[in-house]
Amino acid sequence: MSERPGRYQRSFAGMLGAMVVLVLVVGAFVVFRETTREDPANPVVAVDFKRPAQFARDEADFELLSPQKLPEGWMATSVRFTQGDDQEWHLGMLTDEDRYVGLEQSNRTVDDMVEDFVDEKAEQGDDVTIAGESWESWTDAGDDLALVRESDDVTTLVVGRVSQETLEELIATLR
Repeated sequence: MSERPGRYQRSFAGMLGAMVVLVLVVGAFVVFRETTREDPANPVVAVDFKRPAQFARDEADFELLSPQKLPEGWMATSVRFTQGDDQEWHLGMLTDEDRYVGLEQSNRTVDDMVEDFVDEKAEQGDDVTIAGESWESWTDAGDDLALVRESDDVTTLVVGRVSQETLEELIATLR
């Protein structure tokens, strides 16, 4: 082995120069990637809720509710009907401001549904009358708001991080 120093001299200036070149290459790559990339399509897909709602109405043991028509700019994103002894109806929607609103119906108690869809520590607020029906209001620390109505055979819950007026307007369209 030779005890001669290598061909390249190691110095602070040489290391600094190599780092500058590396930063310039990485910077050029980032700029190139930003200018040539395409934003991915919105992963949220609208679903048809009217035909599933009609099927669920025919099968449900309770008065199933769904909007005749969604408000302008809203889209249904999920719909589900569970048959059997514990029937459940779900319709998930996004508002025109991309806020989630859910409609849930089940033969479960108000407390069970509020615990599942709002919060275990939800607090009951003032009752609201919508289209002649009394609805309980529930809120949680995370700004979820739910309006809930219990009738003889079904509990209906409408929940979202939206204003009470928005929920009331949706409830007024339920048939």
